[in-house]
Amino acid sequence: MSIAAVQPPPSDSAPKSVSFRLNGKQVQADADPDRSLLSVLREDFSCLSLKNGCEPQASCGCCMLMVDGKPRLSCTMKAQSVAGKELLTLEGLPEETRKNLADSFVACGGVQCGFCIPGMAMRGYLTCQENPNPSREQIAFDLRGNLCRCTGYVKIIDAIEQFAATRRGESQPQFDHSGRVGTPLPRYRGHELVLGDFKYIDDITMPGQVYAAMRFGDHPRALVKSIDPAPALAIEGVERVITAADVPGNRHVGLIVNDWPILVAIGEETRCVGDIIAIVVAKDQRTARKAAEKIAIDYEVRTPITNTDDALKPDAPKIHPKGNLLSKSAIVRGNPDEAFANAAHVVEDTFQTQRIEHMFLEPESCIAYPKDDGVHFLSQGQGVFDDRRQVASVLGWPLERVSAELVQNGGAFGGKEDMSIQGQTALAAAIVDKPVKCTLTRDESFKLHPKRHAIRAHIKMACDADGRITAVRSRIIGDKGAYASVGAKVLERAAGHACGPYRVPAIDIEALAVYTNNPPCGAMRGFGANQSAFAVEQLLNRLADKVGIDAWEIRWRNILHPGDRFATGQKLDKPFGLDKTLLAVKDIYRSAKYAGIACGIKNVGIGNGMPDPGKALLRVERDGKVSIRTGYTEMGQGLFTVTIQTAVEETGLPPTCFTATTDTSVDLDCGQTTGSRGTVLSCNAVIDAARKLKADLDSGKKLSDLIGKEYRGEWVCNYTVKLGAKVDEPKTHLTYGFATQVVILNDDGSLKRVVAAHDVGKVINPTLLQGQMEGSIHMGLGYALTEDFVVENSEIVTDTIKSIGVLRAHQMPELQFMFIEEPDPETSYGARGVGEIGLVPTAPAVAGAMEKFDGVRRTTLPMKDSPAGKAIVAPPKKPASR
Repeated sequence: MSIAAVQPPPSDSAPKSVSFRLNGKQVQADADPDRSLLSVLREDFSCLSLKNGCEPQASCGCCMLMVDGKPRLSCTMKAQSVAGKELLTLEGLPEETRKNLADSFVACGGVQCGFCIPGMAMRGYLTCQENPNPSREQIAFDLRGNLCRCTGYVKIIDAIEQFAATRRGESQPQFDHSGRVGTPLPRYRGHELVLGDFKYIDDITMPGQVYAAMRFGDHPRALVKSIDPAPALAIEGVERVITAADVPGNRHVGLIVNDWPILVAIGEETRCVGDIIAIVVAKDQRTARKAAEKIAIDYEVRTPITNTDDALKPDAPKIHPKGNLLSKSAIVRGNPDEAFANAAHVVEDTFQTQRIEHMFLEPESCIAYPKDDGVHFLSQGQGVFDDRRQVASVLGWPLERVSAELVQNGGAFGGKEDMSIQGQTALAAAIVDKPVKCTLTRDESFKLHPKRHAIRAHIKMACDADGRITAVRSRIIGDKGAYASVGAKVLERAAGHACGPYRVPAIDIEALAVYTNNPPCGAMRGFGANQSAFAVEQLLNRLADKVGIDAWEIRWRNILHPGDRFATGQKLDKPFGLDKTLLAVKDIYRSAKYAGIACGIKNVGIGNGMPDPGKALLRVERDGKVSIRTGYTEMGQGLFTVTIQTAVEETGLPPTCFTATTDTSVDLDCGQTTGSRGTVLSCNAVIDAARKLKADLDSGKKLSDLIGKEYRGEWVCNYTVKLGAKVDEPKTHLTYGFATQVVILNDDGSLKRVVAAHDVGKVINPTLLQGQMEGSIHMGLGYALTEDFVVENSEIVTDTIKSIGVLRAHQMPELQFMFIEEPDPETSYGARGVGEIGLVPTAPAVAGAMEKFDGVRRTTLPMKDSPAGKAIVAPPKKPASR
């Protein structure tokens, strides 16, 4: 039922106004008590450097400004509170200061997705105002109110140090604009990102735009008996209430299994707290949200299925018609029973990992509007072509009537693979025939998008008298939550990586993905490999103790070499440098008093029988520039920058000749930006296209002669097979990333240093590479020690940013990197994807270090009660000024 509102007469009382100085100018502002200062400054004065990451939690720092010279978070303030005061945002800084800030952040690599960086830049500016020569410790301390999920903070601190030095006249930021592969070409559009000039979806406003808000369910499992929109429709400014009855096409969406309804219908059960019951369309965001809360829903509340054991019972209620078991992945090779019977040593234990919130800084946002005889929508998703197909399905329209545009997002980490609100927003735009924007609040975001899987793994491992592994048996169960997402594939990866990067002749592995009424789980950086690594690496340490060798030596005796078989059965027939990563950290590990060590492997590309395509199009534009168009998503990893470097390398043209974008108007469908494959596949495609352009240039033509000409490039890995395929030589993935990490503790058990040696194949951009690794280890340390998305009785307990435990700048230890370059002959310049491998070994390395320190074997994540965990959450001490 799509119901139009009958509006009450307008109120005679108008909101009062308030006067203050904004960026040097006296202004009058709306003093509506229902609006935050953040809303007033963004909507009424276009201060878009202030980002809304968490209003009203005051936990991320993205909305930081200065009020009378002091840092303040505008999301918790009202306009009345700044009457007569002086407000300063990044927009109001002198141009030279703005340039110096942007130059410092870009030159140092202190910007990735960019959503949090304007707040960081403002905080850094104030730090340098108070102390012209701040120490790194002071900078980190001052940043404790600002959150970044991408960078690991190292390069943000570098950037503020550089800004301070520039202000003192000591040094200027240094840039390498050559653009060749292997050089630190500055991040594409980095200056816009630092200053807040880049527009994310929520920064965009369309003429005639109205707003949508979602009405979420109230119970994780309940029968929806009725929906009464009347209380919402009685609110002034409400235009429509939309329910499941209004969906003209398929209500259920999904990347693999179409089991996720965009709206739950009357007569159906809700399956989790993230289910959406209705959509409200209104004149503004506040009205839409207020009205959504007023919709009256009658339920028959039912007992949720809260864990996988209960879900698998024969008499358990079926969450989905086909039952509660989504998938089973199995690998059997050799004779495990015989190997265990003949083993010199056997160890086994059960390990439990936790749910994790992605905590990308930009909440979900979408704009959709009528276009011609269809709908156009702006998506921040990791697979915009998949978004388009699913929206067309929801609307019941042919694909040609739906167009999509990818807007670079403010972080994702797997959490924006599934559709979030694109379907609902496009549906609303089609029904009201107006542009519609919907942006989720942080608590709504927590409810809606899938999390990292909580996984329980019982693993048994055997070795001979010399410490060589002879068998592994694993039984892995993943809590899928309410909907499939890509959970079957995550558990498939957990199975495929259940032996780690080691030779194991006898294998018996089974991994189950099980539905519950908990929040859905799906893709997140690591994708099952890190859950398996936490268990495998610790059992390896126990075998080392039994054999009488150290943790380094047992890894050296068992690591994979070219020609060996990975757990999936794939013979690794291309060069790789896992042994070099282990050798790189040997002396560091053995010389440390308290140190843990772990190796890691992570597939690059989706594989397992699915094609991994890279597509690119180079077009010579009228302005003489060459646009690079791809189907993958830029989300902070630097995809656009490295595609430009590839084009520079192949054509010899300078980087200023190139622009980069994701283009859905042409056939560049590459699927999801996932599996650490974006750089490898996009750059292979750009190589193909750029060489065609180079041939024209070599023939004597100039760019001005080629205006309008297009050069297509494509590269596809299509030879992989499904896990468990009955073939002689199974190839399950294009390539892999390899790593060894060492975690070193101080004498009090706190984190001192993380040393990471990684075979990256080829360093395409050293600054971007280091930033990716720093961010990965930041996430890995949080995974190990502090982060937990707690759910009880299928209800979210950790419902604020502060409660989920993401590390802040002052909590990070020293990071040290060693990059090994053992090129893969099939990939772009030999590069291996690095987006995920950086956190795979981190948690078990922390666990190993903690066991060295206090002798406690820890099998559950996070290890909050460990000395390292307790030290991290201890109140920070303000460092002395220098």
